[in-house]
Amino acid sequence: MPNTARNLVSNNMIAVNGYSAPRAVRETKGYTIEELSLTCGLAVGEIVDIEDGKDADPAKLRRIASALQVPEEELIGVPAPENRLIQQ
Repeated sequence: MPNTARNLVSNNMIAVNGYSAPRAVRETKGYTIEELSLTCGLAVGEIVDIEDGKDADPAKLRRIASALQVPEEELIGVPAPENRLIQQ
């Protein structure tokens, strides 16, 4: 998928149909696991482990987020700081 089309995809991704957030974002952005591997520098197996919930190394998630051009929070399902409710 051309980068221009990838940039038009909404950044407000959610995990649906049993997919993890990283997989949902990756597929919505149009990347295969192999393409993401080449883009972020992680092995295919590492990406599979992250998508299966077996690995949650923050450094790896940052690399994936950077490659997919999304905030890290979209990959871990935590709202961005400006969207979090503050309890008083």
